Amino acid sequence: MNSVYFILGTPGSGRRAIVRDLIENGLAAEGKALVLLAGTEAADPADAKLAAQTNTEVRRWQWTKPALPPVDLPAGATVFLIADAHADPLDQLEALKPWLEEHGAELARIFCVMDCTLAEKHPVLRQWFDAIIHFADVVFLTRREGLANKWLSDFIKHYTGQRFPCHFVPVKTKGDLATPLVWLDPTPRRVSQYFEDDYVDLSDVVIETGDDEAEAGEAVEPGEEDGIIPPEPYFVRLSSGRRAKEVPDHRDFLPGK
Repeated sequence: MNSVYFILGTPGSGRRAIVRDLIENGLAAEGKALVLLAGTEAADPADAKLAAQTNTEVRRWQWTKPALPPVDLPAGATVFLIADAHADPLDQLEALKPWLEEHGAELARIFCVMDCTLAEKHPVLRQWFDAIIHFADVVFLTRREGLANKWLSDFIKHYTGQRFPCHFVPVKTKGDLATPLVWLDPTPRRVSQYFEDDYVDLSDVVIETGDDEAEAGEAVEPGEEDGIIPPEPYFVRLSSGRRAKEVPDHRDFLPGK
């Protein structure tokens, strides 16, 4: 079975450099790796180093909403699926689970590569990062040059104060990681339970209550007190088709806009 790492982030945040380091210093020398890179991603200095890895194959893929494309996965290969940074990450996350099931693959971890300079410059993106970090097992903090230590400390405390279980990992300028094997450990550290085996999509379902104090026919939303994982809040949609919990469009704040 293929293990899949899903990598989120904005253009230029350093995702490919981190993937290269994880492959070079985290995987066994005899292990095979497949890097799936969206066709919309521009050339990056890390591309040459990725291509130089003898155990690594790099392919381009195309996001066509609402589904991730089928891929021929090499047997036993570790897959690094780099999300399309120019498309809605929530759409891609929602599509990831059925894609894994169709390919008989298992999710290892979800990585968020966070451009700290972008986040500091545009505070409105906090809601966008809230959504991404909600799904992340590991948050790699890149592009920290020139940022005040207090800003970064306060940003991390925003999540640790809410008991987010994910790791926050400052990344050096070169992109090298001190302990790549630790971050490849597939133990879940994310808030979202969408990818759990016992998750059932009940976004449109209500449960009749047996509470004597409730009015006849009253319904309640499914919740953990009923032994049911609540619906993933970022995937619940209104009757109009829009998400009930919307986030800013990160593309409006990318350099060049």
